[in-house]
Amino acid sequence: MSLYSTWQNIANQHYDQESLNSFWETYFNHETENYKKILANHEHKYHGTVAEIAAEFGMDNVTFLGFLDGINTSLVEEFDLDKLEENTEITLDIDYEKLYYNMHVCKADWLYNLKEWDGVLSVEKRDELTKKYRSARVFINHEKVGRNDPCPCGSGKKYKNCCGAKK
Repeated sequence: MSLYSTWQNIANQHYDQESLNSFWETYFNHETENYKKILANHEHKYHGTVAEIAAEFGMDNVTFLGFLDGINTSLVEEFDLDKLEENTEITLDIDYEKLYYNMHVCKADWLYNLKEWDGVLSVEKRDELTKKYRSARVFINHEKVGRNDPCPCGSGKKYKNCCGAKK
């Protein structure tokens, strides 16, 4: 079984809500410390085997694969997580703009609000990325509603007798 499969099994193998909450609380604390370290040393490229980098972050290999799962889409070149083994050489080449954006996508406010971001991306750049994230989530209906079409508000009435009557 691969390290990544083992991670997935552990992450999904909780019998009650309390153990699940405890597991994720512990993981998120490690994750937060990892990101603080990465952001504080954002010029540093982490390179070595999976086991070496996991040790550098104070994580076991399996939990480190969980961390890689979270950061993978923010890397310049993504890893095939199923193929990573303890002795696989990797480099964490992080695209910090993608990382900041993806933290918004995951609603990880405890990560995108870290003070360590101050030395990595300017406030203006972070505001721009936040605005980009928010605008990507807004649905705009470009189709015009006909007078006799059902009203898009869901009332069941014709548009002309509902929301369209005000126009």
